Amino acid sequence: MPLTFRKSFRILPGVRLNINRRSWSITTGGRSGPRHTHSSTGRHTTSVDLPGPFGWRRTRSTRHR
Repeated sequence: MPLTFRKSFRILPGVRLNINRRSWSITTGGRSGPRHTHSSTGRHTTSVDLPGPFGWRRTRSTRHR
């Protein structure tokens, strides 16, 4: 079983800094609305929790040269 590293820090109300072994990201929003995550690898994700066991997520990537 591989070891993983992930740490999340709340830097302001509604704003989190997420760090893992290969990248970092900033997440804003949540609770009663959509979450927006912007990663250092160029990935932008918008997600929403829906009633019950459902959710919606859209991920877009931009290429780094």
